[in-house]
Amino acid sequence: MTGTATLILWSHALAAFLFAGVAASRLRERGKGLPRLPLVCALGLTALWALAVAGIEASDVVTRVAEGLRNLAWLAFMHALVRHDLPVRERRAIGVIYGVVALVSAAGIGLAILEQAVGVTLIPQVAAVRLLLRSMVAIVALLLVHHLYATATPRSRAGLRLVVFALGAMWGIDLLLYVSAYISGGAPTALTIGRGFVMALVAPVLAVAVQRNGEWTLQVSRTVAWQTVSFAVTLLYAAVMFVATSAIASISGDNARLWQTAFVFGSTAAGVTILSSPWVRAWAKVKVSKHFFRHRYDYRAEWIRFTDTLGKPDDAASLDARIVKAVADLTDSPAGLLLVPDGAGLGVGAGWNWDAPSAGAEAALVTHLARTGRIVELDAVRADTTDAAESASVPIWMLDSDGWVLLPLVHLDRLQGAILLARPPIDRALDWEDFDLLRIAGRQVASYLAEERAQSALAEAKRFDEFNRRFAFILHDIKNLVSQLSLVARNAERHADNPAFRADMIATLQDSAGRMNDLLARLSQHHHTRAEELRPVEVLALAELVAARRRAQHPVVVSGTPVFAHADPFRLEQALGHLLQNAIEASPPTEPVTLAVSGDAKRVSIAVIDQGCGMSPAFLREQLFKPFASSKPGGFGIGAFEARQLAEAMGGSVAVESREGAGTTFHVTLTAARTISLDQAA
Repeated sequence: MTGTATLILWSHALAAFLFAGVAASRLRERGKGLPRLPLVCALGLTALWALAVAGIEASDVVTRVAEGLRNLAWLAFMHALVRHDLPVRERRAIGVIYGVVALVSAAGIGLAILEQAVGVTLIPQVAAVRLLLRSMVAIVALLLVHHLYATATPRSRAGLRLVVFALGAMWGIDLLLYVSAYISGGAPTALTIGRGFVMALVAPVLAVAVQRNGEWTLQVSRTVAWQTVSFAVTLLYAAVMFVATSAIASISGDNARLWQTAFVFGSTAAGVTILSSPWVRAWAKVKVSKHFFRHRYDYRAEWIRFTDTLGKPDDAASLDARIVKAVADLTDSPAGLLLVPDGAGLGVGAGWNWDAPSAGAEAALVTHLARTGRIVELDAVRADTTDAAESASVPIWMLDSDGWVLLPLVHLDRLQGAILLARPPIDRALDWEDFDLLRIAGRQVASYLAEERAQSALAEAKRFDEFNRRFAFILHDIKNLVSQLSLVARNAERHADNPAFRADMIATLQDSAGRMNDLLARLSQHHHTRAEELRPVEVLALAELVAARRRAQHPVVVSGTPVFAHADPFRLEQALGHLLQNAIEASPPTEPVTLAVSGDAKRVSIAVIDQGCGMSPAFLREQLFKPFASSKPGGFGIGAFEARQLAEAMGGSVAVESREGAGTTFHVTLTAARTISLDQAA
């Protein structure tokens, strides 16, 4: 078997297999939206015809009869379709036309049988007449295909496009083959092979067209459509390569192989170069969307890609850059630029593939975009076909660049910015789908921008709040130091000659200087509160140390027994210092403040007792442990609040007993160190 015979065999065998598969699938369907029986008959007879070409021969009488029956079946299917959309009077007229074509096709079948019966040598004109009749059937069938599409209702026309394409391809290749055979006196081998591949392509097209339970509504995805077109282009390329190499072999003589190799290599390289061009890909995408689908965009796929771009940072790209890329991808724009609010106008923000130096925009553009929310077509501004206010507000640099569209980003009636998109590879004017999709995408990214700016403002406010909080505590400590130094200065006038007082005064001044240095360090944003691991601390000795620092300003008495608490000495010293300073400030000058230390096997308690003015039950309940609430004139209300926080950080607590006019007692309770050690040992 020669190579051409093999191609004829396998191409038509593939077509027969595909048509048989589609016919079998339609037999299982019970849809009521289409003439199922004519369709199944047409698909089955087409499969038999293709099988006859593959298994017998294209010129055999069985093949010719099968071809005529195939044409009759498809005409019956088309007539059944067209009847649904025509009035009664027109049905009769179109029925007459279909009847005449059917008679011509039947006459062709009769001539094929007659030719086989009596022989071509006896009636040589029979073959020519038969070819003419087959050509006439193909021509009229193509006209009827066009009529079927033209008379269909707008609702069903979109669904008939693939059917029209498939039937047009089938009878178109038939017509080309018949005319060539009539002119040359024999069927060209290349066209016979090409018809097999075309029919193999027609079968899946029909399968896609009727996939939804017999309803003539296209449900093919853009991916399938793109792959189908790619497959068709591949088949066409293979057919062209075969015809071209055959022609070269017939005219090139001994150098045929060299010329064939050069042609295949050169044409393939040129084809790959052309198809890899962004312009070609964009053009093909536009054509597929325009001719196969009702809408330009596959909204599901576009929105998934849009949200993925926004939500998944690529190479640590900022949100602004991801926003520009997400919007530019919708229209296949190769570049984009984000304009952000800058004073009364717009400044240049993040860009995506935008290299041109750009300036901002004046307040007029901001006012126009915020007031109208319109998407600005820069080509219309260049052509001066838009309103004067819009033309006057657009900066000159946008018109001088390759800007295509200016998309305002509006969120809750506030302009969050604008995106300038570059011209896509296939230049076109925007239609209603572009405007709707860009408007929705603009609102979405505007909400992202607004939320991101709100988060930034909140984070900044938190940083200021942390600084203010830190400064409030420090200011409270400064007040305590000032009070302590003021008392020392007053007592120095009376006790300057006392050596013990001078020693206490020097210790107090040194302690105050150290604490001031600590306060300055705490103002730094890199400062972290000094804390140590909890460990056994001898509470009585630490209470004596705290009291000694305050005795220069007020009498302080320490009582109790040595006990160990599980604590951080720095935090405990700071908490007792706050409570002791509050007690000193609340007490009369002659009444001492007492630090009483007690404990048992589980708990250690430090009581800070004063004989001052006391506090009311309402103040204790509602304000005592709240910051910035104080019962003392000029007080900050920070000491008790911070003391309780420090105690709770060590696993302890602070309780208070107070009566107005009778004084106050604060109880700082901590876990005994011996209990913790035994528990850990167990």
